[in-house]
Amino acid sequence: MSNTEKRPAELVHAGSDLPERSIEILTSREVPLGGPRAMTVRRTLPQRARTLVGAWCFADHYGPDDVALTGGMRVAPHPHTGLQTVSWLFSGEIEHRDSLGNHALIRPGELNLMTGGFGICHSEVSTERTTSLHGVQLWVALPEANRHTARDFRHHVPGVVPLDGGEVRVFLGSLAGDTSPVPTFTPLLGAEISLEPGATLRLPVQEEFEHGVIVDSGRVSLNGTPLDAAELGFAAAGLTTLTLANASPRRARVVLLGGTPFREEIVMWWNFIGRTHEDIVRAREDWQSRSDRFGRVEGYDGERLPAPALPNATIAPRRNPSF
Repeated sequence: MSNTEKRPAELVHAGSDLPERSIEILTSREVPLGGPRAMTVRRTLPQRARTLVGAWCFADHYGPDDVALTGGMRVAPHPHTGLQTVSWLFSGEIEHRDSLGNHALIRPGELNLMTGGFGICHSEVSTERTTSLHGVQLWVALPEANRHTARDFRHHVPGVVPLDGGEVRVFLGSLAGDTSPVPTFTPLLGAEISLEPGATLRLPVQEEFEHGVIVDSGRVSLNGTPLDAAELGFAAAGLTTLTLANASPRRARVVLLGGTPFREEIVMWWNFIGRTHEDIVRAREDWQSRSDRFGRVEGYDGERLPAPALPNATIAPRRNPSF
């Protein structure tokens, strides 16, 4: 998915490892994604309060979206550098095309992971069969040693792990005795978790990981801190157990993200991640000049997305504040 904001945030992050144990609540903001009637997404990352959870650097949560009213998702070919995109649906279907030649369908419960590395471009369009579109789009920052890696695309269908009071689908990393076979460049965790009405789940987690819980539905608390729908609860590294409780009379659903704190400084603007302002300028110039760096998406009916104008100032460093 593209960051379609006309004035995309100019972000530099330098990791923080403060030994906090409280839960930080991040409230999402609504961003129009595009399309004839502007489908809206709820963006929890990045924001001024926090730019990353582990290496997770971007999180859009959308739907359930009535495609008949909004026009659904139609994101024209656009570029990425220095990151991976993670697509995860709850309902609907999205057609993916990329400059590696992949033509794939994104369906509920199926992971599609695309590695941008030095440069890739892709398009995303909800299919005609889709009546309701609902899911999350996530980005992962690549570490310095791998940020120029070759383009790649992976597909994985995780199994359902039943728990006493819920179930888990692990699409990246390990949780609840299940491990995804999809390799990552930094230690990561990504999972969809469902909780029965009134259920409490106590999940052993890796102590060196920080975690974020995005609430999709239900009245869920994380380690005793209540979270509203579309909020992200952040737990710093140092915990060995996360406790999720559903106080609602219906089934609840969350997306759990985790990873070791990402300590490298990164610059993120539009759909690019680099290490300096000059990295961003160069990537934008390469996209606008139609260089071979990003390749070409075949089969998309329409024009590709132009890059927004660059800011007038050099992107300055910014750190995650303590809480």
